[in-house]
Amino acid sequence: MIIRLLRIFYNLISLYFNNLITPYTPITPYNKLLITLLIVQAIYTILLLVVSNIFMTLAWYGHLKMQHMGISKNWPLIAVIFFSWGIALFEYMCQVPANRIGFIGNGGPFNLVQLKVIQEVLSLIVFSIVATVLFKGEALQWNHVAAFLCLVAAVYFVFMK
Repeated sequence: MIIRLLRIFYNLISLYFNNLITPYTPITPYNKLLITLLIVQAIYTILLLVVSNIFMTLAWYGHLKMQHMGISKNWPLIAVIFFSWGIALFEYMCQVPANRIGFIGNGGPFNLVQLKVIQEVLSLIVFSIVATVLFKGEALQWNHVAAFLCLVAAVYFVFMK
């Protein structure tokens, strides 16, 4: 299932970057290499953003699960804050490189708006999975799905030429 999703994702990115070459652009080994490099940067950026969002979600909501399990029930608020900051450090260690690698100003494939929209969609996907796994009582409602579809539409519109 995951391999199939990765193949679909790779094909979508390939279609996007192949549109960078117009019918008037000669297909040279350099152009093919450039497109391959952009695809690799895009995949690497998105993988780093996924890992970053996992850490972010755990930093923001993991302490609630720990409290529910009784691990941090008696911790003072400042201890919970420092614990969350410790997890958030790893989030930043993935987020900052992802933005640097993916930003078009640094030779990456995405502009700032595209990076932000991708990050938000990944954030919701990761949050949905973590909330479903860690907090079994939390169920997705129809309005949550509708909001998620609006974000997917935002990704579509932000990548339109």
